[in-house]
Amino acid sequence: MKELEINTDLVRGILSGFIRSETKRAGFEKVVMGVSGGVDSALSLYLSVESLGGENVLAVRMPYETSSQDSLDHADMVIKATGAQSTTIPITEMADGLIDQFPDMSNVRRGNIMARCRMIVLYDQSVAFNGLVVGTGNKTESLLGYTTLYGDSACAFNPIGDLYKTQVRQLAKAMGIPDVIIGKAPTADLWAGQSDEGELGFTYAEVDKLLYRLVDERYTAEECVDAGFPREFVVEVIARIRRFHFKRIMPSVAKVSNRTVGYDFLYLRDWGT
Repeated sequence: MKELEINTDLVRGILSGFIRSETKRAGFEKVVMGVSGGVDSALSLYLSVESLGGENVLAVRMPYETSSQDSLDHADMVIKATGAQSTTIPITEMADGLIDQFPDMSNVRRGNIMARCRMIVLYDQSVAFNGLVVGTGNKTESLLGYTTLYGDSACAFNPIGDLYKTQVRQLAKAMGIPDVIIGKAPTADLWAGQSDEGELGFTYAEVDKLLYRLVDERYTAEECVDAGFPREFVVEVIARIRRFHFKRIMPSVAKVSNRTVGYDFLYLRDWGT
């Protein structure tokens, strides 16, 4: 889809500058991120190393006992390619301390626990390494609510959060990320055989075309149907965008004063800067 094509050189420069400015704005020189072996975390790693240097980036692998060997190998591949600092911290014992108490626990509950354990690890490492946690989620996941609150969605800033999955792949290719990582089936690797598109019921390529029209072009549902998208698909995607809006914003605060955090007190300029 032509509308989803990006100027990769321009976007690369913008995102690299963003990483540098957001890191320095907070008074840091280093960053920390989870590296799963997928294209999203690989792109975030490549951009961060390009922006700050490999010595200032800590890539953390956090396998669970069911994590695939491919995921570990691909994470190792991008770590070696970038020259980032790295460490591997298994989360099996950490997660199983809770999981084992509920033998009938669903895969969704187990997956959420793993995602939140990983974020505990990252924020602990952020103190040890003295670096900010970088997010690795894309725009498609955010709009569809395909993310875990206080898990993979938690971060100090996110350089790729305004890129659809289709665009992530474009930029990854332009930056030389291996095709084996760009082309593999997206997965959070939360349980054996799990895949993003299998859970969602549609491909990222399909939904990105619809999301672009709904969000960026502000098409109505009827206009999307007229453009050739199946009505059931349009209704489902709009329902997900609406349902998971709460995941994309800070928690709502009941307003009782003249200046409320998140309403009237939003920016640094509100504090005289």
